[in-house]
Amino acid sequence: MKEKNNRNTDRRKFLKVLGSGAIASTSVFYGCKQTNNFSVGKSDAGNVPIDKMTCRITPNTGDKVSILGYGCMRWPTRPKAKGVGDVIDQDAVNKLVDYAISHGVNYFDTSPRYIMGLSEKATGIALKRHPRDKYYVATKLSTFPDDRQLRSREGSLDMYHNSFKELQVDYIDYYLLHGVGIGGMDAIKERFYDNGILDFLLEERKAGRIRNLGWSYHGDVAVFDYLLSLDIKWDFVQIQLNYVDWKHASGWNTNAEYLYGELSKRNIPVVVMEPILGGRLAKLNDYLVAQLKQRRPEDSAASWAFRFAGSFPDVLTVLSGMTYLEHLQDNIRTFSPLEQLTNEDLVFLEETAQMLLKYPTIPCTECKYCMPCPYGLDIPGVFAHYNRCINEGNIPKSIQDENYRKARRIFLIGYDRSVPKLRQANHCIGCNQCIEACPQQINIPKEMERIDTFVEQLKQGTTL
Repeated sequence: MKEKNNRNTDRRKFLKVLGSGAIASTSVFYGCKQTNNFSVGKSDAGNVPIDKMTCRITPNTGDKVSILGYGCMRWPTRPKAKGVGDVIDQDAVNKLVDYAISHGVNYFDTSPRYIMGLSEKATGIALKRHPRDKYYVATKLSTFPDDRQLRSREGSLDMYHNSFKELQVDYIDYYLLHGVGIGGMDAIKERFYDNGILDFLLEERKAGRIRNLGWSYHGDVAVFDYLLSLDIKWDFVQIQLNYVDWKHASGWNTNAEYLYGELSKRNIPVVVMEPILGGRLAKLNDYLVAQLKQRRPEDSAASWAFRFAGSFPDVLTVLSGMTYLEHLQDNIRTFSPLEQLTNEDLVFLEETAQMLLKYPTIPCTECKYCMPCPYGLDIPGVFAHYNRCINEGNIPKSIQDENYRKARRIFLIGYDRSVPKLRQANHCIGCNQCIEACPQQINIPKEMERIDTFVEQLKQGTTL
């Protein structure tokens, strides 16, 4: 009976947060159709709506923003023509941007740090081919933990002005203080206060070169509370929000229920990052997928997570790093228009979150801030394979497990195929350089050691 009462309380609380349709700081619109002269071919197979995208209004500027935002952290790449490594596939980026804009997506979020510093330029090239009033661009004053020069006033100004150059714009629609919370109060004072950069950005907003000023939050809740206490009008704030982190945030992350609640009280629009928790809520194990399919057979696992994030009335846009066209199409369907969660959906997703917590994965979002590793490890690749095997049920608990031999084979063969041997966990020396760079505050060397021990046990066929 107690559990039932708690569920009823959660339902009432959630519905109160969602409201009955009245929205304090954002307004809902359907059909944010964008017209242009760019052909996107015949990619509409699958009934992808063109003119039904749900949009919300930014109070400060009146921008009509698509609730699906394009996160430009994961643009497609290809091998370099000469040398080692990858470069961004600009032709693929152009096609994705064309398709997104033609289907109502108009918010594009990038950073000087994304894709080893290549994202802003690729994003700018793709967007420049469209009329400036057909898109909103967001970028950030990023932090590079290993480079003090970039944190100085001179370095910060250079980064700021370079963003205009790379994006090929004369104003930035949404500008963020990046990584607020990482390193606590000392870090934010050094990065934005002591060098006078925050004052500079406020003046830039007055001058119109920044249309909306905000920040992205990653960690120390004391910093979050401090920034909200200042006599500064923040136009928006970016937080991590999904149906796991709503009540069960791990590491330095803070429950999104609290973060959203504080922003909503102040009528500050919310930009959502990590709505599918680095892809993990799109790659659920077979059992959980079956449960989702029973309720909505035609919907993807990812669509549930996106609907959760978009159902909150003060959410302005929900970012998704869509590398592939099929991901973009699925998300467009989800938000064209958005069908908000029901009371029963809330309870169901909380139960799903509880199931996920019983079999924890490493909270890596594959942002690649930890890269390049000085010793050549593919840190996101190692974590992605381990998490994928957990989600697919291929982590045997012991040699007595019925599926031990099959799971062992899948894990080891898949490991060698997805991560080259010289870049696997056993090459980590524990230098700890990656820890400071991780927004999720993962103890990466510790996790590498754990995975390496697990792999050796699998190879030896010993008890796990």
